[in-house]
Amino acid sequence: MEPETEKILENLRKARISQKISLLKLANMVEISHSHLYYIENKRVIPSIDVIIKLVKALNINLMNLLDG
Repeated sequence: MEPETEKILENLRKARISQKISLLKLANMVEISHSHLYYIENKRVIPSIDVIIKLVKALNINLMNLLDG
């Protein structure tokens, strides 16, 4: 996995935790299984761009800031 991809996934996880949103709640918000979100956050799978966009919208964060985090 590319370092940039790892950074994006880590920043998504940090955003979820900082907003005190459970894994299950966020997964339901973006209509994916909680196990799939767990695998995404733990860098076991790379999400599609569609899933990344859904996560960004659900977390109300800026897509461009995911690399900076």
